[in-house]
Amino acid sequence: MSRVVSLLLGAALLCGHGAFCRRVVSGQKVCFADFKHPCYKMAYFHELSSRVSFQEARLACESEGGVLLSLENEAEQKLIESMLQNLTKPGTGISDGDFWIGLWRNGEGQTSGACPDLYQWSDGSSSQYRNWYTDEPSCGSEKCVVMYHQPTANPGLGGPYLYQWNDDRCNMKHNYICKYEPEINPTAPVEKTYFTNQPGDTHQNVVVTEAGIIPNLIYVVIPTIPLLLLILVAFGTCCFQMLHKRKARRNFIKDSTPLSSECLAESLNSNL
Repeated sequence: MSRVVSLLLGAALLCGHGAFCRRVVSGQKVCFADFKHPCYKMAYFHELSSRVSFQEARLACESEGGVLLSLENEAEQKLIESMLQNLTKPGTGISDGDFWIGLWRNGEGQTSGACPDLYQWSDGSSSQYRNWYTDEPSCGSEKCVVMYHQPTANPGLGGPYLYQWNDDRCNMKHNYICKYEPEINPTAPVEKTYFTNQPGDTHQNVVVTEAGIIPNLIYVVIPTIPLLLLILVAFGTCCFQMLHKRKARRNFIKDSTPLSSECLAESLNSNL
């Protein structure tokens, strides 16, 4: 259940220079009000055991009509960074946790210089934009790509482990980012429209829609069923014991009343 609470309560503040900031709940879809830009969803799990493999992340995005994130250029990279940089969980701030993006290769164990050219986007994008960390990709058995998000890690040779890319084993467990086509008729926003500066553009309206909330609620309800049943059983047992004791007390009082009368009568007779 803690994984779900983290997922629902984890939040992001999407801020541009001189722009308004509004709370964006992790797991919600974020859309631009001009209906020209893609929508995005950050799926962050505080509990390590709740994170998913590359294929699981890909299927999760596709099940909601999206794809695992592809990045067309540096401007889009910077936009994603702005969404991630203030992603928080209440009280203590976000913990480390990389994010799957949709870049991968299906070759077997290449370690030659041609290896970086073998990576492709899972959604079919032809984008050649890359943002590899120093000495990445390492290739070998690591075929799927994450966007680094290690705020507490000491910087490496390539600087802080933030937002640059690293290839990893596809069965490793991480958070993920989904990307969707622009909303033509977006659902009602849960908050007022707010603004962010997208690099190369003027202020863009951003709408936080409720897409993705229903699945999250399902994830909340299902894990809590055993706990709810346990509470109900404990409550029922307590009520039964209280009723049983109350009934026993009433029967004792009822049964003891004639005996008390007989004892009193016998006592009076012996005195006489």
